[in-house]
Parts: sequence; structure tokens; C-alpha cells
Amino acid sequence: MKILIAIGGNALGNSPKEQKEIVKNTAKYLVDVVSDGNTLTIVHGNGPQVGMINLGFGLAHEKDASSPIVDFPECGSMSQGYIGYHLQNAINAELIKRNIKKDVATLITQTIVDKDDSAFKNPSKPIGSFYTEEVAKKLAAENDWSIKEDAGRGWRRVVASPKPVDIVEKNIIKNMVNADFITITAGGGGIPVVAANGTYNGVAAVIDKDFAAAKVAEIIGADKFIILTAVPAVMINYKKDNQESLSSISLQECDTYIEQGQFAAGSMLPKIQAAMSFVKSTGTPSYIGSLENAADVIAGHSGTKIYK
Repeated sequence: MKILIAIGGNALGNSPKEQKEIVKNTAKYLVDVVSDGNTLTIVHGNGPQVGMINLGFGLAHEKDASSPIVDFPECGSMSQGYIGYHLQNAINAELIKRNIKKDVATLITQTIVDKDDSAFKNPSKPIGSFYTEEVAKKLAAENDWSIKEDAGRGWRRVVASPKPVDIVEKNIIKNMVNADFITITAGGGGIPVVAANGTYNGVAAVIDKDFAAAKVAEIIGADKFIILTAVPAVMINYKKDNQESLSSISLQECDTYIEQGQFAAGSMLPKIQAAMSFVKSTGTPSYIGSLENAADVIAGHSGTKIYK
């Protein structure tokens, strides 16, 4: 089967040193999928990593004005590169250990977004350093940033979080998948770009990695789209006395639970919505479960199935 797995921060780490160790364990679960004879495509998050990169350039600029501010598309591409390197290295080591002959590669990926997406009208995703109001407004004027005060802690740059429309490198991804490569793509949701004069221009934005993963899964014709997270299944009444784990949910039930506010924004909600988008576009069920139970989630013995 063609399996697309989306992994989040729990499968990576908050620093390069920490990440190199964590991905060794992550690789074991991912290679389990490959050892069962499946073709594996991986999409990963990059929240802590891209923030770290962006913050580093921001601090360098504060100390030395000649040190350039590096914008978010470039920071995103850097995070794709170094996370991909760590994943490739760990997966390759696990493949060698099991005597599995398989190629693994990371593709720096651009994700097309609509320049008229409503998210651009109200940027709300805070990124980078905290500043005083004076410094924030100065940087905003110099760099054409949107800024907002952040919960009494200072002022920060904010960017939009538009929905993915398409993937620039989709034909390359399909060729890699059809060649049975372990393909790491659309890291962090991909580098956001908009079409302009026959080419693509990077924009300062953050694409939710689960929505990008759903789009890639659609493009490659994935037999199963799996979102792996820190919890074993989707739950309602989470962390309450009447908490309930769900083995399956229909699209209609998802809508009902969303209306009830059962899923936290920025946590389970985008995962549910991304899973729903794949089901709606393909008619194929999607699954949410824990990284440690990846093989069982694929087999349908664990996690939550979301179906039409």
C-alpha cells in the first residue's frame, strides 16, 4: 500500500542535539511500516525548529544590524533541510540494521497557497522574538511585517496560516513514490508560495503540516493517510471524568463534535479537519493514532478511523 504518515513534534525534538536522538526511536516505528511491504511517504512538522531558526537570525540582527533578517520562507526551507537530514540518517541506519534495501530522500517542497486566502487579511500566527512596542513598530516598518501584542508579554510578528492549494513539486513526489523511495516531503507544511507572472514567490506564512499532508496524500493516491500524534486515539471530553476514546467517527459526527468544541484549536482540531479534507476529496478513510502504535493504526487495530 501507499502510506502517507504525518508526524508532529513528539516524533522530533526542540533542538538539533535532542532531535538526533529522538528520531532514532521514531525511525523504528516508520521502518516497521516499510518492513511490512508498504511504500512510505512522510510529512513532518517544524514548529519548534523553524521558530528556533527565525529567532536565531532575529537575535543576530539585534546584536549586529549588518546581520540580515532572514524571512520565513527561507527559514522554512532550512528547517526542511536539517529535519530531513536527521530523519534520513536515522531511517537509513534502521534500514541497514534490518537488512532492508530501500532509498530514502528529502525533497525541499513548495506549497502553493491562494494570495486571496482570507487568512492573509488577519495574520494571527505569532512567530519569532518578543519586542518592545517601539522596536516592533520599527521592524514592522522596515520589513513590512504585521505585528501584535502577545498576551502582555510583548510585541511579536504575526503571519497568516493559509490552506494549501497544490504542491509545486507534485510530479517529482509522484515519481519518487512510484519508484518506492521513502519520501520525506512538505516538511512543516511546505514553503508557502503564491503564483506570480508564471513563477512562484515565497510568502511569510505558516501552513499547517496536517493540511499539507492531506494534500500530498491526495496527490499520490495514498491508500491510507495516517496522522500520528502523542495520544493513542481521538477523544471527546478530553481530560474530564467522562473522557471517551473513539475508534471511528463519520464526517457527520466530526462536524457535530467540532460544533460542540470537543477538539482544541492548534492541537486536535486541525488534525481532524485535515483528515476530513482527505476523506471528502478521495472517499478514502483516514486515521489518527500514536506514533508508537503506527503499524497497528495502519492495520486498523488502534487509533481512530475517520470515514465518509
